[in-house]
Amino acid sequence: MRKALILFICVLLIGTSGILLLFGSDTSPELNVVAINDAVNAGLQNGDPNEAVSSLTQAVMEQTQSMDAARRGRDRGLQIFLFAYAGLMAAASILLYLYCNKRILRPFRKLRRFARDVASGNLDIPLSMDKDGTFGAFTESFDLMREELKRARENERNADRSKKELVASLSHDIKTPVASIKAATEFMLVTDRDDKDKRQLMRIGEKAEQINTLVTNMFHATLEDLQELSVTVSEIQSTVIPQLICSADYRGLVKPFEIPSCIVLCDMIRLQQIFDNILGNSYKYAGTDIEIRSVIDGRDLIIETIDSGSGVSGDELPLITGKFYRGKNAANQGGYGLGLYIADTLLSHMSGNLRCENRPEGFAAIVMLRLA
Repeated sequence: MRKALILFICVLLIGTSGILLLFGSDTSPELNVVAINDAVNAGLQNGDPNEAVSSLTQAVMEQTQSMDAARRGRDRGLQIFLFAYAGLMAAASILLYLYCNKRILRPFRKLRRFARDVASGNLDIPLSMDKDGTFGAFTESFDLMREELKRARENERNADRSKKELVASLSHDIKTPVASIKAATEFMLVTDRDDKDKRQLMRIGEKAEQINTLVTNMFHATLEDLQELSVTVSEIQSTVIPQLICSADYRGLVKPFEIPSCIVLCDMIRLQQIFDNILGNSYKYAGTDIEIRSVIDGRDLIIETIDSGSGVSGDELPLITGKFYRGKNAANQGGYGLGLYIADTLLSHMSGNLRCENRPEGFAAIVMLRLA
């Protein structure tokens, strides 16, 4: 910027100096009185007044023509200088504008676009400028600010996501012991004869149902903000799977079964949630005994849970693992249509799969786990 100002000032000084020199060194043409007198005297010496007048007239005309020629020459020089100076001023102005546009206006426009992007939450576009320019230091500071804002927002998003995943996981895990309390309370209500104990048990059952409702609402409200729950896959012995199924079978409807010995790739905590959801659906919609079948097929361990319920209609079968989808037989049942969706999503992140089938003996949910 300093160089451009110096150049513009030099152009102004050159113009001013040229004008002063042009007008200061020039004197207006004057009549040559001596030449005119000589011409008149020569005519008078000859004794002819007409010749004296003619000489005077001729001398005056010559002097006038000489003055006109000098004036035209001066005007022509002035015009040439003014045109040249105007061109020089125009060129200097254009250069000054281009320089200011490159060094000042364009960086300001970039800063304005950058500020608009930051205000709208778009922190992925860097502010790229010449670091040696007028605003180079400011540019680097603004871009560092953008990176810090992006990092802080990402950390906040990760922390919020972890918190929601923790709440969703804990709230879902709480549902199983609460369901066990409800089942035990219902059994004791049937077998207990004392009215006072029955009232206490009914109160326990009501509170357990209240806790279950609150936990369910918290779980699903949290899950709606999550794209998926985190899954940590590791190698697990298949001998732990019966324990997970028995833990989910709080009503004791699962018939005795065996699981082939192998090593599978899964997240044991998430696998517990999967069996909780599958058996919970069977309790809700079938309420019959559940048969477990398992076999190793190629690279997969296949675990089938089969109840004796009526299953679902054929047109609904491909939809029951969809998010928030509930079948026609769920009209009188509570729920959000997320159980099989969560199971299917978690299995897909374990390189596994979930299939649902209608069979002659009832409804089958097939869990496929990848062998290690």
